[in-house]
Amino acid sequence: MTVPSSYTPSPGAEAWHARFAGGVRLVLAPVLLSVAGFFTADFLLSGIYTWPRSSRVMALTLTIAVLAYEFIYKEQQARHPDRPVQEHLRTVMYSCGLPYLVGGLALVALARLAG
Repeated sequence: MTVPSSYTPSPGAEAWHARFAGGVRLVLAPVLLSVAGFFTADFLLSGIYTWPRSSRVMALTLTIAVLAYEFIYKEQQARHPDRPVQEHLRTVMYSCGLPYLVGGLALVALARLAG
């Protein structure tokens, strides 16, 4: 289905889209990335590198890369085209990179507490 060039979304649709994009950037992505960081750190620190576990971590890594690029980086570029690329990358780092690192560090902290 093609959208005519004269199409302009209603103000209600734009407001909903902005809320949804903000929810993905501020809630969904950090939660998913922190869990992904936790499980990736578990894989790396466990020392059990079987093919099924390796393929799961590769699929997880690919999934979070797509999430970060499609739903965070491209969304920021589309909503704020006048901003420099560094600001878009900073948003990706805060929404995805830091939660991923925090998830991995949480596993390390739990391992130190247990051992």
